[in-house]
Amino acid sequence: MEIKIGVQNVNREIVLESNQSADEVAEIVSRAMNGGAELRLADAKGRQVIVPTGVLGYVEIGESESRRIGFGAL
Repeated sequence: MEIKIGVQNVNREIVLESNQSADEVAEIVSRAMNGGAELRLADAKGRQVIVPTGVLGYVEIGESESRRIGFGAL
């Protein structure tokens, strides 16, 4: 699962791969936005990403896009 997090006043978004389902991630984001002080997610390699909820711009949850190889990628 690919997750993109937009932070206010920052040009680049945070992108991470997670082993959690879209529903699990949406629940974590919802809890963080409804009274939590931070959004805390773990990526597929076990690293933690912590973002204060006060600076969240958006969270995009979607399937990972597989890379195409060869002439079909054009």
